[in-house]
Amino acid sequence: MSKILVVDHNVERSQTLLELLITHNFDVIDTWDFKEAKQLYKTEMVSAVLIELKLPGQDGMNALSELQKINPDVPIIMLAEFADIPGAVKSIKSGAYDFIVMPPKADRLVFTLQRAIEKHNLNREVKRLNTTVESSMEQLLGVSDSIKTIINKVHQLSTNNFSVVIQGETGTGKSYLAQIIHNMSQRSKQPFVKVDIGAMPDTLVESELFGHERGAFTGADKKKKGYFEAANLGTIFIDELENMSLYVQTKLLSVVELKEVIPLGNTKPVSVDVRVIVATNTDLKKSVAEKKFREDLYYRLCEYVIILPPLRERPDDIIILAKKFLAEAKSELNRGPGELSDEAKWALIAYAWPGNVRELKNVIRRASLQADGDIIGVEHIEFLHQDNEKDHEEITLPLKELTSKAIRDVEIKAIKKALKITKGNKTRAAQLLKISYRSFYGKMKEYDIEKSTALDSDLQ
Repeated sequence: MSKILVVDHNVERSQTLLELLITHNFDVIDTWDFKEAKQLYKTEMVSAVLIELKLPGQDGMNALSELQKINPDVPIIMLAEFADIPGAVKSIKSGAYDFIVMPPKADRLVFTLQRAIEKHNLNREVKRLNTTVESSMEQLLGVSDSIKTIINKVHQLSTNNFSVVIQGETGTGKSYLAQIIHNMSQRSKQPFVKVDIGAMPDTLVESELFGHERGAFTGADKKKKGYFEAANLGTIFIDELENMSLYVQTKLLSVVELKEVIPLGNTKPVSVDVRVIVATNTDLKKSVAEKKFREDLYYRLCEYVIILPPLRERPDDIIILAKKFLAEAKSELNRGPGELSDEAKWALIAYAWPGNVRELKNVIRRASLQADGDIIGVEHIEFLHQDNEKDHEEITLPLKELTSKAIRDVEIKAIKKALKITKGNKTRAAQLLKISYRSFYGKMKEYDIEKSTALDSDLQ
Protein backbone atom coordinates (compact mmCIF):
# COMPACT_ATOMS: atom_id res chain seq x y z
CA MET A 1 0.00 0.00 0.00
CA SER A 2 1.45 3.39 -1.01
CA LYS A 3 1.91 5.91 1.78
CA ILE A 4 0.92 9.54 1.12
CA LEU A 5 1.97 12.52 3.25
CA VAL A 6 -0.67 15.27 3.30
CA VAL A 7 0.37 18.73 4.55
CA ASP A 8 -2.62 21.07 4.77
CA HIS A 9 -3.64 23.55 7.50
CA ASN A 10 -7.32 23.51 6.52
CA VAL A 11 -8.76 20.84 8.84
CA GLU A 12 -12.03 20.38 6.95
CA ARG A 13 -10.31 20.14 3.56
CA SER A 14 -7.64 17.86 4.95
CA GLN A 15 -10.30 15.53 6.37
CA THR A 16 -11.98 15.34 2.96
CA LEU A 17 -8.67 14.51 1.32
CA LEU A 18 -7.90 11.77 3.84
CA GLU A 19 -11.28 10.10 3.40
CA LEU A 20 -10.94 10.22 -0.39
CA LEU A 21 -7.43 8.71 -0.33
CA ILE A 22 -8.30 6.00 2.18
CA THR A 23 -11.32 5.04 0.06
CA HIS A 24 -8.90 4.46 -2.84
CA ASN A 25 -6.60 2.25 -0.71
CA PHE A 26 -3.86 4.74 0.05
CA ASP A 27 -2.10 4.75 3.43
CA VAL A 28 -2.23 8.36 4.64
CA ILE A 29 -0.36 10.41 7.24
CA ASP A 30 -1.21 14.08 7.68
CA THR A 31 -0.07 17.21 9.48
CA TRP A 32 -0.64 20.95 9.26
CA ASP A 33 2.80 21.83 10.71
CA PHE A 34 5.70 22.00 8.24
CA LYS A 35 8.36 21.18 10.85
CA GLU A 36 6.51 17.98 11.66
CA ALA A 37 6.03 17.37 7.92
CA LYS A 38 9.82 17.50 7.38
CA GLN A 39 10.38 15.01 10.19
CA LEU A 40 7.74 12.64 8.78
CA TYR A 41 9.27 13.05 5.34
CA LYS A 42 12.63 11.93 6.74
CA THR A 43 11.38 8.99 8.80
CA GLU A 44 8.39 7.62 6.90
CA MET A 45 8.78 5.78 3.58
CA VAL A 46 6.33 8.01 1.71
CA SER A 47 5.62 7.45 -1.99
CA ALA A 48 4.25 10.96 -2.64
CA VAL A 49 3.47 14.26 -0.91
CA LEU A 50 0.40 16.48 -1.19
CA ILE A 51 1.33 19.90 0.22
CA GLU A 52 -0.55 23.18 0.39
CA LEU A 53 1.01 25.87 -1.76
CA LYS A 54 0.24 28.56 0.84
CA LEU A 55 0.92 27.10 4.26
CA PRO A 56 0.60 29.68 7.05
CA GLY A 57 4.06 31.03 7.83
CA GLN A 58 5.70 28.92 5.14
CA ASP A 59 6.11 29.83 1.48
CA GLY A 60 5.19 26.90 -0.74
CA MET A 61 8.24 27.28 -2.96
CA ASN A 62 10.57 27.22 0.05
CA ALA A 63 8.75 24.18 1.42
CA LEU A 64 9.19 22.42 -1.92
CA SER A 65 12.91 23.26 -1.96
CA GLU A 66 13.48 22.00 1.62
CA LEU A 67 11.74 18.69 0.95
CA GLN A 68 13.69 18.17 -2.26
CA LYS A 69 16.96 18.66 -0.36
CA ILE A 70 15.98 15.85 2.00
CA ASN A 71 14.92 13.45 -0.78
CA PRO A 72 14.65 14.63 -4.39
CA ASP A 73 13.17 11.34 -5.60
CA VAL A 74 9.75 11.53 -3.92
CA PRO A 75 7.13 13.24 -6.14
CA ILE A 76 5.60 16.36 -4.58
CA ILE A 77 2.16 17.56 -5.69
CA MET A 78 1.07 21.09 -4.78
CA LEU A 79 -2.45 21.84 -3.53
CA ALA A 80 -3.55 25.24 -4.86
CA GLU A 81 -6.61 27.43 -4.91
CA PHE A 82 -7.79 28.53 -8.34
CA ALA A 83 -6.33 32.00 -7.82
CA ASP A 84 -2.93 30.43 -7.05
CA ILE A 85 -2.54 28.55 -10.34
CA PRO A 86 0.31 30.81 -11.62
CA GLY A 87 2.27 29.98 -8.46
CA ALA A 88 1.50 26.28 -8.88
CA VAL A 89 2.80 26.36 -12.45
CA LYS A 90 5.96 28.04 -11.18
CA SER A 91 6.39 25.25 -8.61
CA ILE A 92 6.43 22.66 -11.41
CA LYS A 93 9.29 24.54 -13.04
CA SER A 94 11.08 24.28 -9.68
CA GLY A 95 10.65 20.51 -9.49
CA ALA A 96 7.14 19.77 -8.25
CA TYR A 97 5.61 16.74 -9.96
CA ASP A 98 2.19 18.39 -10.56
CA PHE A 99 -0.47 20.53 -8.91
CA ILE A 100 -4.10 19.93 -7.97
CA VAL A 101 -6.70 22.72 -7.89
CA MET A 102 -8.78 22.68 -4.70
CA PRO A 103 -11.31 21.33 -4.07
CA PRO A 104 -9.97 18.29 -5.94
CA LYS A 105 -11.83 16.14 -8.41
CA ALA A 106 -11.53 12.58 -7.12
CA ASP A 107 -10.59 10.94 -10.43
CA ARG A 108 -8.03 13.65 -11.25
CA LEU A 109 -6.42 13.39 -7.82
CA VAL A 110 -6.24 9.58 -7.83
CA PHE A 111 -4.90 9.44 -11.39
CA THR A 112 -2.19 12.02 -10.63
CA LEU A 113 -1.14 10.19 -7.48
CA GLN A 114 -1.01 6.79 -9.20
CA ARG A 115 1.09 8.18 -12.02
CA ALA A 116 3.42 9.93 -9.56
CA ILE A 117 3.86 6.76 -7.52
CA GLU A 118 4.59 4.71 -10.63
CA LYS A 119 7.33 7.19 -11.51
CA HIS A 120 8.68 7.08 -7.95
CA ASN A 121 8.78 3.27 -7.96
CA LEU A 122 10.45 3.22 -11.38
CA ASN A 123 13.11 5.72 -10.28
CA ARG A 124 13.75 3.71 -7.12
CA GLU A 125 14.10 0.49 -9.13
CA VAL A 126 16.49 2.14 -11.59
CA LYS A 127 18.61 3.37 -8.66
CA ARG A 128 18.56 -0.10 -7.11
CA LEU A 129 19.63 -1.70 -10.37
CA ASN A 130 22.36 0.89 -10.89
CA THR A 131 23.64 0.25 -7.37
CA THR A 132 23.53 -3.51 -7.95
CA VAL A 133 25.34 -3.19 -11.28
CA GLU A 134 27.89 -0.84 -9.71
CA SER A 135 28.50 -3.27 -6.86
CA SER A 136 28.75 -6.31 -9.13
CA MET A 137 31.13 -4.50 -11.50
CA GLU A 138 33.35 -3.56 -8.57
CA GLN A 139 33.41 -7.23 -7.59
CA LEU A 140 34.47 -8.05 -11.16
CA LEU A 141 36.99 -5.26 -11.75
CA GLY A 142 38.00 -3.68 -8.43
CA VAL A 143 37.35 -0.68 -6.22
CA SER A 144 40.33 1.60 -6.87
CA ASP A 145 39.69 5.15 -8.07
CA SER A 146 41.07 4.34 -11.54
CA ILE A 147 38.76 1.33 -11.88
CA LYS A 148 35.75 3.32 -10.66
CA THR A 149 36.48 5.82 -13.44
CA ILE A 150 36.51 2.94 -15.94
CA ILE A 151 33.22 1.60 -14.54
CA ASN A 152 31.67 5.03 -15.17
CA LYS A 153 32.93 4.87 -18.74
CA VAL A 154 31.37 1.43 -19.19
CA HIS A 155 28.03 2.86 -18.05
CA GLN A 156 28.36 5.63 -20.63
CA LEU A 157 29.22 3.12 -23.36
CA SER A 158 26.13 1.03 -22.58
CA THR A 159 23.89 3.63 -24.24
CA ASN A 160 25.73 3.97 -27.55
CA ASN A 161 27.62 2.02 -30.21
CA PHE A 162 30.93 3.88 -30.13
CA SER A 163 34.05 2.05 -31.24
CA VAL A 164 36.35 1.44 -28.27
CA VAL A 165 40.11 1.13 -27.91
CA ILE A 166 41.27 -0.62 -24.72
CA GLN A 167 44.93 -0.02 -23.99
CA GLY A 168 46.95 -1.75 -21.28
CA GLU A 169 49.77 -4.10 -20.44
CA THR A 170 49.49 -7.83 -21.05
CA GLY A 171 47.36 -9.49 -18.40
CA THR A 172 45.46 -6.41 -17.24
CA GLY A 173 42.11 -7.84 -18.37
CA LYS A 174 41.43 -6.11 -21.69
CA SER A 175 39.47 -9.06 -23.11
CA TYR A 176 37.48 -9.34 -19.89
CA LEU A 177 36.59 -5.65 -19.99
CA ALA A 178 35.53 -5.90 -23.64
CA GLN A 179 33.13 -8.72 -22.71
CA ILE A 180 31.65 -6.58 -19.91
CA ILE A 181 31.14 -3.64 -22.30
CA HIS A 182 29.30 -5.97 -24.68
CA ASN A 183 27.20 -7.50 -21.87
CA MET A 184 26.18 -4.02 -20.67
CA SER A 185 25.25 -2.81 -24.16
CA GLN A 186 22.04 -3.03 -26.15
CA ARG A 187 23.76 -5.72 -28.24
CA SER A 188 24.18 -8.07 -25.26
CA LYS A 189 21.89 -10.76 -26.72
CA GLN A 190 23.79 -10.76 -30.02
CA PRO A 191 27.17 -12.45 -30.76
CA PHE A 192 30.41 -11.44 -29.06
CA VAL A 193 33.23 -12.58 -31.35
CA LYS A 194 36.85 -12.54 -30.15
CA VAL A 195 39.71 -12.31 -32.63
CA ASP A 196 43.37 -12.62 -31.58
CA ILE A 197 45.46 -11.10 -34.35
CA GLY A 198 48.68 -12.16 -32.65
CA ALA A 199 47.70 -15.84 -32.87
CA MET A 200 47.00 -15.76 -36.63
CA PRO A 201 49.46 -16.22 -39.50
CA ASP A 202 49.68 -12.98 -41.52
CA THR A 203 48.48 -14.80 -44.64
CA LEU A 204 45.19 -15.80 -42.99
CA VAL A 205 44.22 -12.59 -41.18
CA GLU A 206 42.30 -11.11 -44.12
CA SER A 207 40.27 -14.23 -44.90
CA GLU A 208 39.57 -14.88 -41.19
CA LEU A 209 38.27 -11.37 -40.64
CA PHE A 210 36.34 -10.83 -43.87
CA GLY A 211 35.66 -14.37 -45.15
CA HIS A 212 36.39 -15.99 -48.51
CA GLU A 213 34.75 -17.78 -51.40
CA ARG A 214 35.53 -21.30 -52.46
CA GLY A 215 38.67 -21.36 -54.59
CA ALA A 216 39.74 -17.85 -53.50
CA PHE A 217 43.20 -19.24 -52.70
CA THR A 218 44.97 -22.56 -52.43
CA GLY A 219 43.27 -24.64 -49.76
CA ALA A 220 40.00 -22.69 -49.84
CA ASP A 221 37.85 -25.72 -50.64
CA LYS A 222 34.62 -24.15 -49.37
CA LYS A 223 33.03 -20.78 -48.73
CA LYS A 224 33.62 -19.37 -45.26
CA LYS A 225 32.08 -16.48 -43.36
CA GLY A 226 34.57 -14.14 -41.72
CA TYR A 227 34.51 -12.96 -38.12
CA PHE A 228 32.76 -9.72 -39.06
CA GLU A 229 29.81 -11.57 -40.60
CA ALA A 230 29.73 -13.91 -37.60
CA ALA A 231 29.50 -10.88 -35.31
CA ASN A 232 26.70 -9.20 -37.28
CA LEU A 233 24.36 -7.19 -34.98
CA GLY A 234 26.77 -7.88 -32.10
CA THR A 235 30.32 -6.97 -31.12
CA ILE A 236 33.68 -7.94 -32.58
CA PHE A 237 36.67 -7.77 -30.24
CA ILE A 238 40.04 -7.60 -31.99
CA ASP A 239 42.93 -8.27 -29.61
CA GLU A 240 46.60 -7.41 -30.19
CA LEU A 241 45.68 -4.86 -32.84
CA GLU A 242 49.30 -3.72 -33.03
CA ASN A 243 50.12 -6.94 -34.91
CA MET A 244 47.82 -6.09 -37.83
CA SER A 245 49.63 -5.30 -41.10
CA LEU A 246 49.12 -1.96 -42.84
CA TYR A 247 47.42 -3.77 -45.73
CA VAL A 248 44.78 -5.35 -43.45
CA GLN A 249 44.42 -2.03 -41.62
CA THR A 250 43.34 -0.51 -44.94
CA LYS A 251 40.71 -3.23 -45.36
CA LEU A 252 39.54 -2.76 -41.78
CA LEU A 253 39.16 0.99 -42.31
CA SER A 254 36.87 0.31 -45.26
CA VAL A 255 34.73 -2.06 -43.19
CA VAL A 256 34.42 0.43 -40.31
CA GLU A 257 33.54 3.31 -42.64
CA LEU A 258 31.19 1.55 -45.07
CA LYS A 259 29.77 -1.10 -42.71
CA GLU A 260 30.31 -3.82 -45.29
CA VAL A 261 32.85 -6.53 -46.03
CA ILE A 262 33.98 -8.01 -49.33
CA PRO A 263 35.03 -11.66 -48.90
CA LEU A 264 38.18 -12.79 -50.72
CA GLY A 265 37.31 -14.04 -54.20
CA ASN A 266 34.14 -11.98 -54.38
CA THR A 267 33.31 -8.47 -55.59
CA LYS A 268 29.89 -8.15 -54.00
CA PRO A 269 29.90 -6.41 -50.58
CA VAL A 270 28.05 -7.91 -47.60
CA SER A 271 26.46 -5.44 -45.15
CA VAL A 272 27.43 -5.83 -41.50
CA ASP A 273 26.25 -4.00 -38.39
CA VAL A 274 29.01 -4.57 -35.86
CA ARG A 275 30.35 -2.69 -32.87
CA VAL A 276 34.16 -2.74 -32.92
CA ILE A 277 36.24 -3.01 -29.75
CA VAL A 278 39.99 -3.36 -30.11
CA ALA A 279 42.77 -3.96 -27.60
CA THR A 280 46.45 -3.15 -27.68
CA ASN A 281 49.36 -3.20 -25.26
CA THR A 282 51.13 -0.42 -27.14
CA ASP A 283 50.51 3.32 -27.45
CA LEU A 284 48.65 3.64 -30.76
CA LYS A 285 49.43 7.37 -30.97
CA LYS A 286 53.11 6.49 -30.93
CA SER A 287 52.53 3.80 -33.56
CA VAL A 288 50.79 6.40 -35.75
CA ALA A 289 53.76 8.76 -35.36
CA GLU A 290 56.11 5.91 -36.33
CA LYS A 291 53.97 5.12 -39.42
CA LYS A 292 53.20 1.65 -38.07
CA PHE A 293 49.48 2.34 -37.74
CA ARG A 294 47.17 4.23 -40.09
CA GLU A 295 46.18 7.63 -38.72
CA ASP A 296 42.73 7.58 -40.34
CA LEU A 297 41.97 4.15 -38.85
CA TYR A 298 43.21 5.33 -35.47
CA TYR A 299 40.69 8.18 -35.42
CA ARG A 300 37.92 5.89 -36.63
CA LEU A 301 38.52 3.39 -33.83
CA CYS A 302 39.30 5.88 -31.06
CA GLU A 303 35.77 7.14 -30.54
CA TYR A 304 36.30 6.05 -26.94
CA VAL A 305 39.60 5.12 -25.29
CA ILE A 306 39.99 3.20 -22.03
CA ILE A 307 43.43 2.81 -20.49
CA LEU A 308 43.62 -0.13 -18.07
CA PRO A 309 46.29 0.57 -15.45
CA PRO A 310 48.63 -2.24 -14.38
CA LEU A 311 47.79 -4.04 -11.13
CA ARG A 312 50.86 -2.61 -9.36
CA GLU A 313 49.32 0.87 -9.72
CA ARG A 314 46.03 -0.11 -8.11
CA PRO A 315 46.86 -2.06 -4.92
CA ASP A 316 43.34 -1.41 -3.58
CA ASP A 317 42.11 -4.00 -6.10
CA ILE A 318 44.54 -6.80 -5.27
CA ILE A 319 42.69 -8.36 -2.35
CA ILE A 320 39.19 -7.99 -3.79
CA LEU A 321 40.34 -9.68 -7.03
CA ALA A 322 42.23 -12.35 -5.07
CA LYS A 323 39.03 -13.18 -3.16
CA LYS A 324 37.12 -13.39 -6.43
CA PHE A 325 39.68 -15.80 -7.93
CA LEU A 326 39.73 -17.78 -4.68
CA ALA A 327 35.96 -18.29 -4.85
CA GLU A 328 36.24 -19.33 -8.51
CA ALA A 329 39.02 -21.82 -7.71
CA LYS A 330 37.04 -23.32 -4.84
CA SER A 331 34.00 -23.73 -7.08
CA GLU A 332 36.08 -25.25 -9.87
CA LEU A 333 37.95 -27.67 -7.61
CA ASN A 334 34.92 -28.35 -5.42
CA ARG A 335 37.31 -28.08 -2.49
CA GLY A 336 40.03 -25.87 -1.12
CA PRO A 337 40.39 -22.76 1.04
CA GLY A 338 37.92 -19.93 1.13
CA GLU A 339 39.96 -17.31 2.98
CA LEU A 340 43.32 -15.54 2.88
CA SER A 341 45.35 -15.05 6.03
CA ASP A 342 46.39 -11.50 6.93
CA GLU A 343 50.02 -12.39 6.20
CA ALA A 344 49.06 -13.70 2.76
CA LYS A 345 47.17 -10.49 2.02
CA TRP A 346 50.25 -8.47 2.95
CA ALA A 347 52.38 -10.64 0.68
CA LEU A 348 50.02 -10.14 -2.25
CA ILE A 349 49.97 -6.36 -1.77
CA ALA A 350 53.76 -6.21 -1.49
CA TYR A 351 54.35 -8.05 -4.77
CA ALA A 352 54.90 -6.06 -8.01
CA TRP A 353 52.70 -8.23 -10.29
CA PRO A 354 54.56 -8.02 -13.61
CA GLY A 355 51.95 -10.37 -15.08
CA ASN A 356 49.09 -8.23 -13.74
CA VAL A 357 45.62 -9.69 -13.08
CA ARG A 358 46.34 -12.82 -15.10
CA GLU A 359 49.31 -13.62 -12.86
CA LEU A 360 47.26 -12.98 -9.72
CA LYS A 361 44.63 -15.44 -10.91
CA ASN A 362 47.24 -18.11 -11.60
CA VAL A 363 48.89 -17.54 -8.21
CA ILE A 364 45.58 -17.96 -6.37
CA ARG A 365 44.75 -21.12 -8.33
CA ARG A 366 48.17 -22.60 -7.53
CA ALA A 367 47.89 -21.65 -3.85
CA SER A 368 44.40 -23.19 -3.70
CA LEU A 369 45.86 -26.51 -4.84
CA GLN A 370 48.71 -26.34 -2.34
CA ALA A 371 46.65 -25.38 0.71
CA ASP A 372 45.26 -28.27 2.76
CA GLY A 373 43.04 -26.29 5.10
CA ASP A 374 40.47 -23.54 4.82
CA ILE A 375 42.95 -20.67 4.67
CA ILE A 376 45.70 -19.67 2.25
CA GLY A 377 48.70 -18.66 4.32
CA VAL A 378 51.87 -16.86 3.36
CA GLU A 379 53.64 -20.23 3.10
CA HIS A 380 51.38 -21.13 0.13
CA ILE A 381 52.52 -18.10 -1.89
CA GLU A 382 56.18 -17.86 -0.85
CA PHE A 383 57.15 -18.65 -4.44
CA LEU A 384 56.22 -15.04 -5.29
CA HIS A 385 59.17 -13.68 -3.36
CA GLN A 386 61.72 -16.43 -3.82
CA ASP A 387 65.28 -15.49 -4.56
CA ASN A 388 67.57 -18.47 -5.25
CA GLU A 389 70.62 -17.05 -3.50
CA LYS A 390 68.68 -16.17 -0.37
CA ASP A 391 66.94 -19.54 -0.39
CA HIS A 392 70.31 -21.32 -0.25
CA GLU A 393 71.53 -19.07 2.56
CA GLU A 394 68.43 -19.55 4.71
CA ILE A 395 67.70 -23.22 4.07
CA THR A 396 69.56 -24.29 7.22
CA LEU A 397 67.25 -22.31 9.47
CA PRO A 398 64.61 -24.24 11.43
CA LEU A 399 61.34 -24.30 9.49
CA LYS A 400 59.46 -22.30 12.13
CA GLU A 401 62.15 -19.61 12.14
CA LEU A 402 62.21 -19.56 8.34
CA THR A 403 58.44 -19.01 8.20
CA SER A 404 58.64 -16.21 10.79
CA LYS A 405 61.39 -14.48 8.83
CA ALA A 406 59.36 -14.79 5.62
CA ILE A 407 56.37 -13.16 7.32
CA ARG A 408 58.59 -10.39 8.71
CA ASP A 409 60.14 -9.71 5.29
CA VAL A 410 56.73 -9.62 3.62
CA GLU A 411 55.30 -7.25 6.23
CA ILE A 412 58.26 -4.88 5.96
CA LYS A 413 58.03 -4.82 2.18
CA ALA A 414 54.25 -4.28 2.28
CA ILE A 415 54.56 -1.38 4.74
CA LYS A 416 57.27 0.27 2.66
CA LYS A 417 55.25 -0.16 -0.52
CA ALA A 418 52.10 1.26 1.10
CA LEU A 419 54.04 4.29 2.33
CA LYS A 420 55.56 4.80 -1.10
CA ILE A 421 52.16 4.65 -2.80
CA THR A 422 50.62 7.09 -0.31
CA LYS A 423 53.70 9.34 -0.33
CA GLY A 424 54.30 8.80 3.37
CA ASN A 425 50.69 9.24 4.55
CA LYS A 426 50.50 6.66 7.36
CA THR A 427 46.72 6.89 7.78
CA ARG A 428 46.13 6.17 4.10
CA ALA A 429 48.81 3.46 4.11
CA ALA A 430 47.04 1.70 7.00
CA GLN A 431 43.76 1.86 5.06
CA LEU A 432 45.51 0.44 2.01
CA LEU A 433 46.75 -2.53 4.04
CA LYS A 434 43.30 -3.02 5.64
CA ILE A 435 44.60 -2.64 9.20
CA SER A 436 44.03 -0.08 11.95
CA TYR A 437 46.29 2.94 12.23
CA ARG A 438 47.36 1.71 15.67
CA SER A 439 48.43 -1.68 14.28
CA PHE A 440 50.21 -0.02 11.37
CA TYR A 441 52.09 2.39 13.62
CA GLY A 442 53.00 -0.52 15.90
CA LYS A 443 54.44 -2.46 12.95
CA MET A 444 56.48 0.55 11.88
CA LYS A 445 57.94 0.82 15.39
CA GLU A 446 58.53 -2.95 15.60
CA TYR A 447 60.45 -3.05 12.32
CA ASP A 448 62.07 0.38 12.84
CA ILE A 449 60.66 1.72 9.57
CA GLU A 450 60.98 5.44 8.95
CA LYS A 451 58.75 7.27 6.47
CA SER A 452 61.75 8.01 4.27
CA THR A 453 62.36 4.32 3.66
CA ALA A 454 59.21 4.26 1.56
CA LEU A 455 61.14 5.95 -1.19
CA ASP A 456 63.87 3.28 -1.35
CA SER A 457 64.86 2.27 -4.86
CA ASP A 458 64.18 -1.43 -4.21
CA LEU A 459 60.45 -0.70 -4.29
CA GLN A 460 60.42 0.94 -7.72
